[in-house]
Amino acid sequence: QVHMVESGGGLVQAGGSLRLSCAASGSIFRLNTMGWYRQAPGKQRELVAQITSSGRTNYADSVKGRFTISRDNAENTVYLQMNSLKPEDTAVYYCNGNYKPYSYSDYRNLDWGQGTQVTVSS
Repeated sequence: QVHMVESGGGLVQAGGSLRLSCAASGSIFRLNTMGWYRQAPGKQRELVAQITSSGRTNYADSVKGRFTISRDNAENTVYLQMNSLKPEDTAVYYCNGNYKPYSYSDYRNLDWGQGTQVTVSS
């Protein structure tokens, strides 16, 4: 089963920026709608940004105007540009959605990856 491998997290001061990336762990044909999620300690995982295969996006209110989700369909990669970071953005960030393993397959759900830690200091 395929999962996404997230990277780009780190420690940043409030007001700083980070760019997260995720790519498939194995060979796939195509990604469908993809989302970036985050989970802070003691909290439930939440969806922060989503992008369809055609590029339509939507965002959680808490990140609108600060985060931008994008994708490279040729590389089956998804990005999250995070600007004006706040301490409350501190969490493990995950990328997930569904994919086609082959051109003739139905879409399947991706497994959850390990995520990438984002820590914003005040």
